[in-house]
Amino acid sequence: MDFTIDPAIEALRAKILDFLENKIYPHENRWFREEEEIFPACVEDGHEIRALQAEAKELGIWAGHLPAEAGGMGLTVTEYGLLNEIMGRSYFAPRVFGSNAPDSGNAEILWHYGTDAQKERFFWPLQRAEVRSFFAMTEPDVSGSDPTGLQTRAIQQGDEWLINGRKWYSTNANGAAFCILMALTDPDAGRHRRFSQIIIPAATPGLKLIRPIPVMGHTAGTGHWEVAFENVRVPVSNTLGQRGDGFAIAQTRLGPGRIHHCMRWLGQAQRGFDLMCSYSKQRHLFGSALADKQTVQNWIAESAAEIQAARLMTLHAAWKIDNLGAKEARVDISLIKFFVAKVMMDVLDRAIQVHGGLGMSDDTPLAFMWRQGRASRIYDGPDEVHKMVVARQVLKQYA
Repeated sequence: MDFTIDPAIEALRAKILDFLENKIYPHENRWFREEEEIFPACVEDGHEIRALQAEAKELGIWAGHLPAEAGGMGLTVTEYGLLNEIMGRSYFAPRVFGSNAPDSGNAEILWHYGTDAQKERFFWPLQRAEVRSFFAMTEPDVSGSDPTGLQTRAIQQGDEWLINGRKWYSTNANGAAFCILMALTDPDAGRHRRFSQIIIPAATPGLKLIRPIPVMGHTAGTGHWEVAFENVRVPVSNTLGQRGDGFAIAQTRLGPGRIHHCMRWLGQAQRGFDLMCSYSKQRHLFGSALADKQTVQNWIAESAAEIQAARLMTLHAAWKIDNLGAKEARVDISLIKFFVAKVMMDVLDRAIQVHGGLGMSDDTPLAFMWRQGRASRIYDGPDEVHKMVVARQVLKQYA
């Protein structure tokens, strides 16, 4: 492998970092406070973020997850991963650069599987950030580790779907223009052909936002919503791809998406690392700086090694997707999914410990990053499932 970063990508990384340091970091604390105060409205829909989005478009840093013909940057998985490593340092950056989940994942599958009519009505407004969307897959009564057990049902009646069920952790639901729903359409088919993905406009009668789910005491921003579908009717023409393609579409979405997540987690880890090192040089205790204490030096050395290992593993998985395809990189993707999440949480935990009481407060971004980061070990497949995937593949070699 060639570890050299293309000069054009390196220039984009520098441009994004400069944007973060000058246009985003100075406003983060205020935006966090506002999100708490104006909820269920979102800072993302306000004039400041909109203005920054327009600026990002002018700079050519927009929708890095999409091909050029879809109005994106036309990057490889590896190139986009390298940009995500910088964007991931701020919670608000992906929103500003048009690559925030779940909108980014919805845009990708709309582009790859949508009809011309679906693209005109749903994809292009989403790509231009004129609207937001949410993805309704996870259910409160079914283990998210096995999506083949989902219960929300869509029954075809003539040229319409009749939909009933309940979802939760439907992030971005407040203020979204539409959702993409994973529903059981063919219960007698094979396990991976039972489901379809269906586009549902948010104003459709019967689609109800039940409540924002409090996560560690917070319900702000785009939130994580419990959503009910009560006798919802939409045209069968709103089906994404073919009937029964739901599981395959979900896998298409999740593979590269996990690379993006991992690179963003590395960005979080790096920012936590930077804060830890800077603070350890400034803070004095018992006559010397924290940076002079052996325990703190051990934390810094361990964090540096772990971040570098996680980064190389993630870039290798991205390289494998680009060169061999997502199927060949399946084990590598599972490896980084649980490994990078652990590295991020370990580094953030050390950074909080070095900051002491300040680290527990919201006067630095550390507490927020830790709170958000804890979910990384659960969503997109919990650690235990990914470890099982890896172990099974490894053990096959010893049969």
